[in-house]
Amino acid sequence: MITPAPNCSKVVALHGVESVGKSTLAASLAERLGCEWVPEYGRLYCEVNGTDLSASDLERIAAEQQAQIAAAQTRSDAAVITDTDWLMTEAWSEMLFDEPLRGLSYRIADLYLHLPPDLAFVQDSVRMFGEDGDRQRFDQICRKVLAKADANWIELDAPIDKRFDQALKAIAEL
Repeated sequence: MITPAPNCSKVVALHGVESVGKSTLAASLAERLGCEWVPEYGRLYCEVNGTDLSASDLERIAAEQQAQIAAAQTRSDAAVITDTDWLMTEAWSEMLFDEPLRGLSYRIADLYLHLPPDLAFVQDSVRMFGEDGDRQRFDQICRKVLAKADANWIELDAPIDKRFDQALKAIAEL
């Protein structure tokens, strides 16, 4: 398990299916708050290695994402905003293989901002689940993973133009 050093900053993780605005929101929040932003490592991994993923690929993705988050925590006194974390990789494992990551467990974020699948899907070179039924199934898995981890999370369910402010308020309350 990767744990931060004592007195490290809090971690806020964006959570949800593909193409819901996690990356855009994470970057905007980090800029506004003047804090570290950890992009989604899984996207980079898939851009380099393709999307024909195995369970061991997901284990590597989870480990590297968490290592990047832990490194950002040691560099920052402010919150760390991350596009995703190992719980989202756990959801990917359940979506792809109907099983959780094999025995992996890392520190969970202090707050998860879950984005519902209510934006139009935009296909790109690594996105996989654009059909409405797949998006709804994946969203249910994402929610189940958060509940199973007993994570502190909120749904960013405000209208799109108000989600940034909703996220800022949740982070301020943290």
